[in-house]
Amino acid sequence: VTSISFDIPGRSFVKLTVSDLLGREVGVPAEGYYNPGNYKVDFNASELSSGVYFYTLEAPDYKETKKMILVK
Repeated sequence: VTSISFDIPGRSFVKLTVSDLLGREVGVPAEGYYNPGNYKVDFNASELSSGVYFYTLEAPDYKETKKMILVK
């Protein structure tokens, strides 16, 4: 299990996805409406193999992708 943190400045719909190197979605640890604040979401990666993954946070007028290295 790994934790992904993010901040929301105003109430909005948020979708957090995890993808592999080929761009295939392998998980959606968070999806829904969030109030302003700081959040920490746990992502269970026990079914995934070690390697490089990307997580993308999408909200209205915002999208950010970051790299994550999974080591087992």
